[in-house]
Amino acid sequence: MTRWIELDGVVNMRDLGGLPTHAGGRTREGRLVRSDNLQDLSPADVRHLVETVGVTDIIDLRSNTEREIAGPGPLTETSLAHHHHSFLVEDGEVGVERALLLQGEQSDRSAPDFWTQHYLGYLAQRPDSVAGALAVITGSRGGTVVHCAAGKDRTGTVTALALSAAGVPDEEIVLDYAASAERITQIVERLIDVEPYARGLQGRSIDEQTPQPETMAAILRTLAEEHGGATGWLREQGWGSDQVDRLRDRLVD
Repeated sequence: MTRWIELDGVVNMRDLGGLPTHAGGRTREGRLVRSDNLQDLSPADVRHLVETVGVTDIIDLRSNTEREIAGPGPLTETSLAHHHHSFLVEDGEVGVERALLLQGEQSDRSAPDFWTQHYLGYLAQRPDSVAGALAVITGSRGGTVVHCAAGKDRTGTVTALALSAAGVPDEEIVLDYAASAERITQIVERLIDVEPYARGLQGRSIDEQTPQPETMAAILRTLAEEHGGATGWLREQGWGSDQVDRLRDRLVD
């Protein structure tokens, strides 16, 4: 796979350009980039994203708790537009990521449908944030980086919907989602000693965190069967055909 963006401060960043669409086009390079946490970017990394890739917008899918613990990253010192769309229901008392990890500790993350139900929970509990992230991509002046902590789950949900709405075939979306498995060891190594992720990762199997193609295939199948696909889901959130068309035009050459 040649779409990896190799930087010093991330391990799971890739450009979603070059993917085929049903209509015979290709997704545009530099328009949608997915990534893990951006806290460790070097000055050279920042210059590459801004000057070479052409990034203008950052979508941060982490919870308030994660952002507060991690503190501001290097991109906050740039003129890039920053957009925060947490996928977790914040209760103001229990740290959201802590609550998520506690839930994970009580569940078998290796079960076939654990991550499928997890991702469907994002769509059910925070449709405003999912649709909000997609609206940022639609209106961006340049490239958009979507990231969370690992860059595979919350980020994978947003990018899957974006690609599906743009007309990318399901099998291509599944392959992109599963590509994070190539870097799963490095992803976990980045987070395993960092709060608030350590408690949920230490002593757990890498296999539990490894993206499986069946997970994304099930998400896309559920979207098709219950909502008429990603575009149908967006219309349920109040999107008109013109806004869906703008998202497609933004991403597809």
